[in-house]
Amino acid sequence: MTTEQLVAQIYKKKSFLCIGLDTDLEKVPSHLLEEEDPIFAFNKAIIDATHDICVSYKPNIAFYEAYGIKGWQALEKTIRYLNENFPEQFTIADAKRGDIGNTSTRYAKAFLEDLQFDSVTIAPYMGKDSVEPFLAFKDKHTILLALTSNVGAFDFQTKLVDGKELYKTVLETSKSYENSENLMYVVGATKAEYLKEIRQIVPDSFLLVPGVGAQGGSLKDVCENGMNDKVGLLINSSRGIIYASAESDFADAARHKALELQRQMAELL
Repeated sequence: MTTEQLVAQIYKKKSFLCIGLDTDLEKVPSHLLEEEDPIFAFNKAIIDATHDICVSYKPNIAFYEAYGIKGWQALEKTIRYLNENFPEQFTIADAKRGDIGNTSTRYAKAFLEDLQFDSVTIAPYMGKDSVEPFLAFKDKHTILLALTSNVGAFDFQTKLVDGKELYKTVLETSKSYENSENLMYVVGATKAEYLKEIRQIVPDSFLLVPGVGAQGGSLKDVCENGMNDKVGLLINSSRGIIYASAESDFADAARHKALELQRQMAELL
């Protein structure tokens, strides 16, 4: 999916909502555990209930890796179901990979070519030769961790290096990478006050923003500081939507929570 196609979907649906599929068998409704593939059954129900009010889905790969081969099979079925039935959805493999050379190329191939995700999240700590292998894939996007919403973000990301916060150096340096026009960036919603300065460095890039809702981030603050003339935001919500109910009405409850956010987004647009 191109950026232009993503923007078109945002305006069509009046939504820039990304739903995180952090599927945990300890949290899904108990009746689903009787299914042959409870992870996929849960994901399919969530997707069927919400696809018209969001523009993106983001499986967190750790939640699938944790279940071994069955988890990978559920992930493959989930992304295939999305690509075959809802190709207008922007798909994100939240893998947070970050290695170099041939290893990065293999990670990129796994998610962007074999599984056919539109994008993958990357930890940029190892620099240019850990990022460019992902950018080499045509019409795919690489989403760099820039300024995250966790407490430990302050351990490194905001430290001054030659008088400048490290995350700003990451943003500025990444613009020099080959095919950098296909970069997006993760910026936590709990860091909304930083967004104005981030927009001065990457004014046109899309930002994937987790942390609205359960982690305390404000949608209004994020939009006031981070929205550009093409919206330029994907607001991710995971637990607050998919675990809105642990009963048989879980899909309807998820839709209700997603609609609450979508309506706020429509007003802000």
